[in-house]
Amino acid sequence: MGKFIFIVLLMPMLGMSQIDLSVEVKGVPSGKGKISVALYTEAEDFLKFDRVFRASSVSAKENTTTVVIDDLPSGNYAVAVFHDENSNDELDVNWLGIPREKVAFSNTKMKLFGPPAFKDCVFNVPRDMIIEVSFK
Repeated sequence: MGKFIFIVLLMPMLGMSQIDLSVEVKGVPSGKGKISVALYTEAEDFLKFDRVFRASSVSAKENTTTVVIDDLPSGNYAVAVFHDENSNDELDVNWLGIPREKVAFSNTKMKLFGPPAFKDCVFNVPRDMIIEVSFK
């Protein structure tokens, strides 16, 4: 009887599948450094480096680099990507705060005066999926 109760309690957890999100980054200008991807789940956390939900980096490959973030729960996410050409784990900016390294976002492009809002970048991840993000 004890094993039966344990199995019944474990069943809901077995149904919660973990998801893999592949981010195909297009327009990578060189194979220098790495491509870093940050996932956000909340508008108030968006683009705050210390408030990232999940992040991953891989060595850059010219033209297209794929970064996989695994074991995600289904839900809504916004993606921010940057090409860390000098591998210093920071987005290098000029004295005005304008990025010196390439940046890109899910579902949208960089605005003329600043980054897009969370609501412009958010998308739903119900299952394993691939999204494309482009440096332009």
